[in-house]
Amino acid sequence: MTNLAIVGRVSTHTELDLSAITAAGWTTRADFTDAEYARAQAFYASMRVHDEHLLALRARASEMIRELTGREPRDVGSLGTRLNLETSDLDLGIGYPEDDRDHLMQVLADRATFLGERKTSFSTTRLVFSFELEGVEVDLSALTEEDFTVACRMLDQIDESMTEEERVCHLWVKHLLRSSGRIDDYAKWKLNTYARFCPEFNWVPIPEKTA
Repeated sequence: MTNLAIVGRVSTHTELDLSAITAAGWTTRADFTDAEYARAQAFYASMRVHDEHLLALRARASEMIRELTGREPRDVGSLGTRLNLETSDLDLGIGYPEDDRDHLMQVLADRATFLGERKTSFSTTRLVFSFELEGVEVDLSALTEEDFTVACRMLDQIDESMTEEERVCHLWVKHLLRSSGRIDDYAKWKLNTYARFCPEFNWVPIPEKTA
């Protein structure tokens, strides 16, 4: 963690036009000089050192959710897309019948905090819960079964179609926006990947997060 903290402090120099990139809503290798991309690659590699620990926590959280709800969770957050920062939490999702949500609330009442109901699309909502494992926040979204199917298809497409080069570029911009205090731009930027592959979803942060 010490080396990562150092990286987070010093890796903020950029030649990128962040305003132009955020306005465009996407970035590619063509936006980067060789020196800039080298910094982005180094930062991306430094984030990957957390993967083993976070994946182990995700497995534990998924098992708990599976036992409580009878549903198979899916990583719907930045760890699943390999776009996580050092402070990123875990975001899991399940499909659950809308007419049985009261039962879900009862099942999770003693194990998680209910954060509220959020819009997912123009016509549907999801219930959001939160709990903690070893100091890492785990958010659980209970989507309609149809929305969960769409979300899984979107995540499969991101996994198959988004290149490592795109991930490097995207995460570097995400880091720069957060480090420079451009919180509104940062909040929008981290959702751009979802919007690019599934524009019908309204994947609002849960709640406004900084990772």
